[in-house]
Amino acid sequence: MSSTGDKIKGMANEAVGNVKQAVGKATDNDKLEAEGKAQELKGEGQQTVGKAKDAVKKTVDKA
Repeated sequence: MSSTGDKIKGMANEAVGNVKQAVGKATDNDKLEAEGKAQELKGEGQQTVGKAKDAVKKTVDKA
């Protein structure tokens, strides 16, 4: 997957995770809240991978 694709999927997972957390808090659903936090962290990881791919590409392009 491209760096842009990783970043987009990461942003989407973060957004959905945040919504799940909010709904979980509002409904006292600890399971949904935990799922949301896990999905948010997954999204952050995907964005980090995308940024790392960008950094590698820039380094290779300079060489």
